[in-house]
Amino acid sequence: MPVEGLSALDALVRSASGPLGLLVVFVFSFLCAVALPLPSELVLLAPINLGLPGWGDLAVLVVVASAGKAAGGVVALKVSRRAASTNRFAAITGRFRFGPVVAVEAAIGGVVRRYGVLGLVTTLSIPGAPDTAAIYAFSVGHDDPVEFAAAAFVGTVVRLLIVAGLAAGVLAVLPTDWL
Repeated sequence: MPVEGLSALDALVRSASGPLGLLVVFVFSFLCAVALPLPSELVLLAPINLGLPGWGDLAVLVVVASAGKAAGGVVALKVSRRAASTNRFAAITGRFRFGPVVAVEAAIGGVVRRYGVLGLVTTLSIPGAPDTAAIYAFSVGHDDPVEFAAAAFVGTVVRLLIVAGLAAGVLAVLPTDWL
């Protein structure tokens, strides 16, 4: 996606408000899971105003964003499984199999086998970590879309709450004349 498209998407998320804004948050989170190399925490900047107390708006935003990530995770899982099963994919990736690539593949495969869905939850809980890469990496060898969606949902909830908590803490200690 060209840089102009990313800045337009950023602006759209930052202006997302009300019920329609929740749709923007859902779609953005879905796209972060499937294809966008953007931080999913950006949804926290959406000025969702549903007439609820601040924590209520935040709770709804986190649930909607996490549902979008879970849905995107299932689509990415299906895409990954489908791509891995095609002869064309095997032919293309076979051309790039040399020392470092094989080593990285083995390391990722080992982590995925060892930690499974808990690894996906943990990876998606890390603020700033690329969601798309984690989702596709953990889709290798995983077949249960419900379990995968639940892991993506929980990891996203944790991540967004960590970032929201850190932001609230920073804002609480800043002098009011800085705001």
